[in-house]
Amino acid sequence: MSITVSWDPEAEQPPARVAAWRSMNAVVRGAKEEWLSLFADDATVEDPVGPSFFDEEGKGHHGREGISAFWDKTIGQVERFEFTIRDSHAAGDEVANVGTITTYLPGNYRVDTDGVFVYRVGEDGLIRSMRAFWETDRAMATAREVKD
Repeated sequence: MSITVSWDPEAEQPPARVAAWRSMNAVVRGAKEEWLSLFADDATVEDPVGPSFFDEEGKGHHGREGISAFWDKTIGQVERFEFTIRDSHAAGDEVANVGTITTYLPGNYRVDTDGVFVYRVGEDGLIRSMRAFWETDRAMATAREVKD
């Protein structure tokens, strides 16, 4: 026996899921200022969580200025994004999205990053924290040249 459960994306959604969708949409469109406006003034972005080549100390990017610098160093360097969210679990003021972010990089390279992407919002619906759990080595192992 097989059971399939689905949810209607057109139905009213928890605020954290809405914020996550808005964030992904702005990233896909390269809308930096719109993306930054989704974050509270004291928000934190940890992408990925812990030390990485994006954040050597692993303390995250803080406030709009730090998050803006994160965009410039990471998102702004990517030619195209695709988000595939396979599952989404909302609870309280947070949502954990499970999926793959596909990035197309200069030089015709593609990288698929599997992970869990957790957003927490405040009562105003603004993102207070975004934490991305993914492994650099796993992502880099998917790097491949894209043939036109």
